[in-house]
Amino acid sequence: MRFVQISDLHIGGLFKQDAFNTIVEEVNNDLKPDAIIISGDLTDDGLLFQFTQARKEVSKFNCSNIIVFPGNHDYRHTGYLLFRKFFPGTRQVYEFTESDAVVITLATARPDRDEGEVGHRQNLWMEETLDKYTCYKTKIVAMHHHLIAIPDTGYTNVVGISDAGDTLRACLKSEVNLVLCGHKHRPWLWNLGSLQIAYAGTACSWRYRGVFEDTYNIIEVKDGKIDVDIKVVGGARTPLSEVVKSYEPE
Repeated sequence: MRFVQISDLHIGGLFKQDAFNTIVEEVNNDLKPDAIIISGDLTDDGLLFQFTQARKEVSKFNCSNIIVFPGNHDYRHTGYLLFRKFFPGTRQVYEFTESDAVVITLATARPDRDEGEVGHRQNLWMEETLDKYTCYKTKIVAMHHHLIAIPDTGYTNVVGISDAGDTLRACLKSEVNLVLCGHKHRPWLWNLGSLQIAYAGTACSWRYRGVFEDTYNIIEVKDGKIDVDIKVVGGARTPLSEVVKSYEPE
């Protein structure tokens, strides 16, 4: 099974239309994923015209499973009132029975706040939901904010998930195999034993951090094994682990 994770489009003044059009061509013509995960910050300011364009752009993908949830930028300027008018609810469960995989999304964005939060009730919901999928080989949790801080990204503890410890504990208890995050525009991968945490860069905006190219992630799942690659828009595809190995602090 193949997932494509696209994050942080930032439709608005910093959006790169040409880059997004290239992503659509690559995804529709070459990758043909089973599901596309758009992990937040579709808009730059949470404004009505930006949501209208975001829905138009997302509709260009030829994929029957498009998983969308908001980021902190989407919840600005009362964007939290607009998001559900354009996209599905923020907390969802997606079953892929043929591949023995389940994906659940967590809502971490809060109105007019840069930092994220999962919350006690949502952590309980995650544990109770994943308890129903103990026979599944692959459990994936997707959220916008980063669960663990990423090197060389600035004041990360403030704008990450405020209750990250509780959420990480819940993921480990529920035997989650992969957590997908966006938010910091810095592709990265943490390996915590049986749990991988993969971060996507910005797919089509000028808001680069650390990696100064438009990128998205490709996740291959087969027989419980998960491989995460980074794809440069219009360029090469490389295992995300290689990006981590080659990292050298400035």
